[in-house]
Amino acid sequence: MSNELKDNKVSKPKRKGSKITPLPITHHASQPLNVVLDTSLFVNPDVRTSLGSNPTEALETFLFLAAQIHVLEFYMPPSIFEELLHFVERDKIPAELLLILHQKPPKKHELKTPAFLLYELIEDIRERVNKGLRVAEKAVRSAESKKADEIIQDMRRKYREALREGIIDSKEDVDLLLLAMELDALLITADHGLIKWAEKLGIRWLFPEKFKEYLMSAIKRTELIKKSLAHEPVP
Repeated sequence: MSNELKDNKVSKPKRKGSKITPLPITHHASQPLNVVLDTSLFVNPDVRTSLGSNPTEALETFLFLAAQIHVLEFYMPPSIFEELLHFVERDKIPAELLLILHQKPPKKHELKTPAFLLYELIEDIRERVNKGLRVAEKAVRSAESKKADEIIQDMRRKYREALREGIIDSKEDVDLLLLAMELDALLITADHGLIKWAEKLGIRWLFPEKFKEYLMSAIKRTELIKKSLAHEPVP
């Protein structure tokens, strides 16, 4: 995730081929499904609205709901967790609730990824550099008809779109992908670049707008399992 989280808007991924639907919660209580969370779920204003009006409220609501769920295990890389703490009021988050959100770094020296991903990343970077050059060229050509501040503002916006959107551009992004691979987890993020590369790596992901709905479904699933176990005969 970049340092511009507050200003970023959700870039909804384009669906190609078959439709992507939320992963059903079918795991048994003794085998919870692992879920890896990104900071954008609590920071991005277009995503967190169902959880809270600010990052602190959104995190509090999530932790309250997650405490009722036994069929899911929630993880976040330490680098992402530290990033999240910059946006929330720590004294308002109960320490015991934070234990629900496990901090785990990926095993960077043990995981392997296919070589074709490196080729695709290099090709993607080359195309983006060329787009950036074209943006700069257009800005120079418009110098006679626009003011300097207007040119710079427009060029910054277009340059950011050309080089930053839809790409993994930080170590934190890589941590999320590697941890999701390691845990065979469901990745939940609003970052288009992460979703794009999750698909390339075969990582399951969920639309961030469905996050609270997913949590409520998990709570119902937990309650059903509890009732089922309560009616089982004692051996």
